[in-house]
Amino acid sequence: MSDQTTPPTDENQLIAERREKLKALRQAHRQGGVPAFPNDFKPGQHASQLHALHAAKPAEQLEADAPAGSVAGRMMLKRVMGKASFATLQDQSGRIQIYVTRDAVGEEAYAAFKHWDLGDIVGAEGRMFKTRTGELSLHATSIRLLTKSLRPMPDKFHGVADQEVKYRQRYVDLMTDEDARKRFVARSKALSGIREFMVQHGFLEVETPMLHPIPGGANAKPFVTHHNALDQEMYLRIAPELYLKRLLVGGFERVFEVNRNFRNEGISVRHNPEFTMMEFYAAYWNYRDLMDFTEALVRDAAQKAVGTLQLSYGGKAIDLSQPFERLTIPEAIVRHGDAGDNVGNREWLVQQLRKLGMTEEKERLSARSLASLQVLFFEEKVEEKLWQPTFIMEHPTEISPLARANDERPEVTERFELYITGREMANGFSELNDAEDQAARFQAQVNAKDAGDDEAMFYDHDFVRALEYGMPPAGGCGIGIDRLMMLLTDSPSIRDVILFPALRRES
Repeated sequence: MSDQTTPPTDENQLIAERREKLKALRQAHRQGGVPAFPNDFKPGQHASQLHALHAAKPAEQLEADAPAGSVAGRMMLKRVMGKASFATLQDQSGRIQIYVTRDAVGEEAYAAFKHWDLGDIVGAEGRMFKTRTGELSLHATSIRLLTKSLRPMPDKFHGVADQEVKYRQRYVDLMTDEDARKRFVARSKALSGIREFMVQHGFLEVETPMLHPIPGGANAKPFVTHHNALDQEMYLRIAPELYLKRLLVGGFERVFEVNRNFRNEGISVRHNPEFTMMEFYAAYWNYRDLMDFTEALVRDAAQKAVGTLQLSYGGKAIDLSQPFERLTIPEAIVRHGDAGDNVGNREWLVQQLRKLGMTEEKERLSARSLASLQVLFFEEKVEEKLWQPTFIMEHPTEISPLARANDERPEVTERFELYITGREMANGFSELNDAEDQAARFQAQVNAKDAGDDEAMFYDHDFVRALEYGMPPAGGCGIGIDRLMMLLTDSPSIRDVILFPALRRES
């Protein structure tokens, strides 16, 4: 018996051998044989369907009924034993074993089968039965080679060991790593669930431009391109916010969009230059309505994607079933930053920030407001400690150019950020709908940009014009889908939950 599970170490030799086999298939086709790459095979079931239909049946019943089966998939294992052999096919749903005998498929097909390689895509038809060990299998009565694989797969026991290769050649990662496939199935379920949740709550899904004449909706550095026909500079969008709010002006009272944003910034375990966001806006909601809704949405997505609200991330428990905590930035500093009575002490905050490595030259600490210093301290010292779901509320107006200021305390906005596992998952606020206030804040952003802040916003005249027509009071929120999926699938890097993450060009 031969067990064809471990490919030869000389990959180039194996590729050459497989190319010779394909050459022979092409030659046989020219002489009247079957095509080298046929496309007329239609599998009748997926592997999971066959298991669901027949796995619980006793062997005697299967032998008596002889139910038909028809599957196609990649050959992951193969054991040749004289006149009878076993192979394992993997399709999108899982794996099924097939039993191939010379007597059942014919001498010519069986002889060909013995020379097929791991990774080949195979179609098989036959009847279902159970082996002596009780494994559900398909006893093939016909078997066909559908696609010849020219490259060897990684060792089945280890899959893709090189993390760079896993990201760059995701197709190999998916064919060899069941956990990788489960992650992206969970992502699909979460996205479907989010869309379903939004529609059930009266939201209309919309699409807004990816190419913007003016980048806006967030403080971030855009990708710049040029539109030849219009002969003007364009920007890949950093956020859809200003277009979605234009729709509120137009009369759509609840809208959402799931799509890509692009930010020309660093790459890390938390950041990819293109990433998926879900943004939604609701007329007549404020930031507290948004927090309630976001909390419910996250729970619903978790339940639909992974079936539980009790999660584990990096070995530490996360409980989504309990009410999410709500703290202001000063309250969070007192709770998690060991600040005590110093939360309002500028000198103490400057001293602590200097201890954390911030310099006067780069951060201009002495010129910053108390609120700005608190935000810096929060980001450097407190954010990472917010492991359980926590809403951080009421950010300073000076760093929230699109959020509505609080009527009683205009120095802060009706804004929140949701943190889980020390990472920002969502950002939302009561929307600023005062056109004159918005114009003034845009001008302040322009001044900041002129002073050297590359991430400050542009002045969007059309958006101000839209607000002058009147936008109803509203709330809006953006949820980072990639970071949410990192949480739900216990993935340490954002690259683990993006099918094709950004990578340096292959040398």
